[in-house]
Amino acid sequence: MTGTAGAHTIGRWLHDRAIAGPARIAIDDRGVRTDYRALAARVTRLADRLTEAGYGAGQRIATISGNSTDHVVAFFACAQLGIAFVPLSWRLTPSELAGLISRTRPALLLIEDEHAALAAAAQEITGERPPCAALGVSGIEHEAPTASHSAPHRAARDDDPLLVIYTSGSEAAPKGVVLTHENCFWNNLALDRAMPLGSDDIVLAMLPQYHVAAWNVQPLQAWWRGATVVLERGFDPGRVLQLISDRGVTAMMGVPTQYRMLQRHPLWHSAALSSLRRIVVGGATIPEDLVRTWATRGLAFTQGYGLTEAGPNVLHLASELVAAHPGAVGLPYPGVDVRIADPATGLTLEGAATGELWVRGESVFAGYLDDPDATARAMAGDWLRTGDLVHRDAEGIHRVVDRLKDIYVSGGENVAPAEVERALAEHPLVAACAVVGVPDPVWGERGVAFVVAARPVSAEELSAFAAERLAAFKLPTRIEFIDELPRAAIDKVARARLRRMALKEDTHDRAH
Repeated sequence: MTGTAGAHTIGRWLHDRAIAGPARIAIDDRGVRTDYRALAARVTRLADRLTEAGYGAGQRIATISGNSTDHVVAFFACAQLGIAFVPLSWRLTPSELAGLISRTRPALLLIEDEHAALAAAAQEITGERPPCAALGVSGIEHEAPTASHSAPHRAARDDDPLLVIYTSGSEAAPKGVVLTHENCFWNNLALDRAMPLGSDDIVLAMLPQYHVAAWNVQPLQAWWRGATVVLERGFDPGRVLQLISDRGVTAMMGVPTQYRMLQRHPLWHSAALSSLRRIVVGGATIPEDLVRTWATRGLAFTQGYGLTEAGPNVLHLASELVAAHPGAVGLPYPGVDVRIADPATGLTLEGAATGELWVRGESVFAGYLDDPDATARAMAGDWLRTGDLVHRDAEGIHRVVDRLKDIYVSGGENVAPAEVERALAEHPLVAACAVVGVPDPVWGERGVAFVVAARPVSAEELSAFAAERLAAFKLPTRIEFIDELPRAAIDKVARARLRRMALKEDTHDRAH
């Protein structure tokens, strides 16, 4: 390799650990264990294959793969060579995936056998066929297809793109978030200072690796520290509880829905969970009833808040504070600057205040892939505008009020859907709910509530219940019952889909 890798490049971590603890287990992938020496050797071989085939710094390699050791090997080989690693979601339709392949313009597409049909269908739609190869020792690690255009052969630099993660696209077309080696280095350093891991930790990684948290919330930190990562391809609550017991899992990250499914599983009461020391929750705030239930097992959550563009880690609430501050997401990570800004003027709000959360720091992304206009809209100087409306109390602890784009204006009054949802959720027969604003000829916008009922309940009863807790202008004009709320990435409600459903029903009602 030409030159010396940058001081903050991620590929260095694996080779450092292969020297310091070669026999330690780096990955436990469905019972197949790979130590740091073997993992580093596979990464070096793959990097050599890619170099020989003409791939190198400045290019992009996209993948369609579930969580696996093969996928991790490809990631670290790209990290070593200064190639951007672009994991694409295998949950997308062929047409959605085709759009991302076209936008990514990868020099190489790596495909796991299980998703070969999906990849082929996507390429048929897009008409673009970059060189392709299968993942693994009998695929790309054995032989790499020749690159269409040869790239420079040099070591990775700190400012090279490391990861390109596509956002969920709940409001618009997905955008590729570019995170450099430096972004990920500082993100993981901040995480390690707030939630340390050691070489004796065993981390359960069950989020899909096309999501930023599957790399930058515990797994990369674990490989930096020489810990073991137990890779899961999906989420099965019974299997997860068994893995925690059998592997002695000490740390994990999940979303509230997953933790609720774990506590509802028949194995919950008998599973040995005492090894767990760090249970991180993200994607949404952890409900109080989950906090109480897990506490009966002697287990406490650490709340996190972030967004892909911030690397993702921005705020956290230590486990000893979660019960005392229900619904809060906490304080900034070390090295992360935040401010509360007036959404209209951008002026800084001091002290206890409610406004848009802005973030600044070395972990903030380098921009959206090939989209300078969208990047410019997301930034205010060197501050990232999160689009989240938050409240900061007198102690400096933050809680998310709502997404700014989710707020609707009814009769000149701002309505935060989260506030309406909280009021409806207090009803004992409401299992889940979401509220969206839709156009109204009189009020400008009115709310439509979508409710998942635990048992039969009428819309009239829920409306009367909400009227006791909310001002009249905040009350939904309509309540629709559905079997399940549509979800985007990481447990977030797909509000754009709900708006379309609400508008369709509205049009149907007017027609009749």
